[in-house]
Amino acid sequence: MSAPRDPWADPSTQAEPGYAGPPPTAPPPGYGPSYGWAPPAPYGAPAPYGVPHGPPYGPPPPYPPYGPPAWATRPRGPQRPGQVVGAAVLSFVQGALVTIASLYVWFFASIAGLAVEQNPGAAPAMAHEFTRLGSTLSIIQLGTVVLLVVGGILALTRRSRVAFLTVIAAHAIQVGLALYWLMRLGDLLGPAAAAEGIGGVLGVFALFFSALPLVALGLLLIGTGRRWFTAPQG
Repeated sequence: MSAPRDPWADPSTQAEPGYAGPPPTAPPPGYGPSYGWAPPAPYGAPAPYGVPHGPPYGPPPPYPPYGPPAWATRPRGPQRPGQVVGAAVLSFVQGALVTIASLYVWFFASIAGLAVEQNPGAAPAMAHEFTRLGSTLSIIQLGTVVLLVVGGILALTRRSRVAFLTVIAAHAIQVGLALYWLMRLGDLLGPAAAAEGIGGVLGVFALFFSALPLVALGLLLIGTGRRWFTAPQG
């Protein structure tokens, strides 16, 4: 649309064109796609490959959940019951006691053996018997100490019938040895044991060395301790 013509203007001059709006603008040289930016595409139109158009539409991705990693939440296996652990500890304690007692028996049997060798005829028959019996039983008892230690280790590390039978046998042998010492020493002392009240001392001696094995057997043969080894494993 052109502006109205001035009625007082010279008819021979050309009319001045009307206002056509502001001049078109363009970005300065070097600004645009060469800088890695392009004007946003219309809504719904695909963007040119490799040219970013600003932040992506939508909220930012969520942070990873707080907590331990997935591998740290694996279910734990069944825990070894306290009865089994207690029986294993008693195996080690009994092994230490029997080791000390065996060394004492071997020491006194060696002294009795020296006395018998110096004067075999004058030495009483009890000295001869104690020398032979003490040396033999000391070696046997030290062998049972090895069985106690092996049984305790198996009870703490294995859940098998072999471990169960090994620790049971180790403590059962200890009870048997305590009863054997009680009867054998009573026979060696003879009537003097009853006359001087030594029988009660021998009974306390046997009870002392059989108390821990009896407790361990009770822990393993009754309740949770037995089920730990005998129950079917999934």
